[in-house]
Amino acid sequence: MTWGALNYPEVGATLGELPSGYRTVVAGRPLGGEAGCFDNAVACLLGWEMHRRAGLTVRVDGPVAAGVDAVLGVGVGPLRIRAPVRVVYVIDEPDARGFAYGTLPGHPEIGEELFVVRRDPDGTVHAQIRAFSRPGSHLTRLGGPVVRWVQDAITQRYLDSLCDIVLRSRGRNSHGDTEAGA
Repeated sequence: MTWGALNYPEVGATLGELPSGYRTVVAGRPLGGEAGCFDNAVACLLGWEMHRRAGLTVRVDGPVAAGVDAVLGVGVGPLRIRAPVRVVYVIDEPDARGFAYGTLPGHPEIGEELFVVRRDPDGTVHAQIRAFSRPGSHLTRLGGPVVRWVQDAITQRYLDSLCDIVLRSRGRNSHGDTEAGA
């Protein structure tokens, strides 16, 4: 898949102060501190499983790595919206793993999103999402509040999916109940 150049100039800005002129999102959630929590959350994130569990389709040619392109999809049938992205950097530290992708031509938005799993010195694991975006088409401009609501809902679904994978690794479902046979 080749989509051309990223369609925004502030490449890598999710690592620092988010740029002005965009809608910004900073969201996070503690995931726990049990053995395996960090590794399970990282595997879910770096394997694109977080996106899939949040209800998106993911077409990608390889593992998460800088320069890898993916096409995310949301919706069904003819109402599916395609969102091409490119991984712009990867975080690969002992206690922080993740990546950011930026939008490519054809994406309904313009901007960048960072997904990272961090482990504190006390062992507590957190998921964090940082993003900046603005409409990339007439349709997303017209969608205004609805588009923002969808972005917020998907952000929460990303965090929910990471929580769910950690809970399932403990033998619990997303409601905290013990699963049958666990």
